[in-house]
Amino acid sequence: MSLRIVFAGTPAFAVPCLRAAARHGEVVAVYTQPDRPAGRGRALTPSPVKLEALQRGIEVLQPETLKAQVSRDALRALKPDLMIVVAYGLILPQKILDIPTHGCWNVHASLLPRWRGAAPIQRAIEAGDRETGVCLMRMEKGLDTGPVLLSQALAIGAQETGGQLHDRLSELGAQVLADGLGLLRAGIVPVARPQPDDGVTYAHKLDKHEAKLDWSQPATALANKVRAFNPWPVAEAELAGERVRIHGAIALDTTLHAAHDPAPGTVLAAGRDGIDIACGDGALRIRSLQREGGRIITAADYLNARRDLMPPAA
Repeated sequence: MSLRIVFAGTPAFAVPCLRAAARHGEVVAVYTQPDRPAGRGRALTPSPVKLEALQRGIEVLQPETLKAQVSRDALRALKPDLMIVVAYGLILPQKILDIPTHGCWNVHASLLPRWRGAAPIQRAIEAGDRETGVCLMRMEKGLDTGPVLLSQALAIGAQETGGQLHDRLSELGAQVLADGLGLLRAGIVPVARPQPDDGVTYAHKLDKHEAKLDWSQPATALANKVRAFNPWPVAEAELAGERVRIHGAIALDTTLHAAHDPAPGTVLAAGRDGIDIACGDGALRIRSLQREGGRIITAADYLNARRDLMPPAA
């Protein structure tokens, strides 16, 4: 069975899913966010999904909202069997959800009902989760509340960053979507399993103000935040009187510096392996960082410019 598919998505995360949906030439139109100013020149820049759609010769629509009657009429004119939504960025009203024959499917980067919302990848790492995954969900009016059609779990690496996990989940999402589409083409509608009421958490949108590290927190929490906020918004902190951005760090054994009972934020040690900072519990070893206006460097390179942090020669 051939399908008429409408795809809605905006960022790079959605591009592998668009490729999976378009594999058989069934995507009749792509919805994406309007071009936005980007870069130093603030020039209007098309979304990654728009660029992929244009390369494939697929019609692109970029409405500011889907609430108007004209938006419903435009979608209805496409006669979609299915609408696939992946990180689109606009709320779909119920009247839009009702138009496609098989409704609207959403690819979400978590194991629902954990981490509904805008930033499930980063929140999973920040919370110290060891596992996440992808859900293919049939959309309802609520925020990521719809029943799950298919899902696939994925272990989170001990040192995996938000950017690395983003890329792996993006590809896994395309795989799960392809599986769902394969079933639908075969005339098999995946069984919709309602989400349980227990275990609901919300992944609130990232804010740059969250990036500032508080040394009074446990080292493990700070290490998770450094990983989660890489590559954006990137953790930042006060390091021996200087504001730096921290790109790589690990939590040390909580007993390592316990005998010193230092104040949070104190530099405990500095060497080629990193710069150890006292935390509310344990210590954080900074491995890579960035000075104001500089590039990302190793802790060893940073110490070449901050000899004051090095221990005195024996």
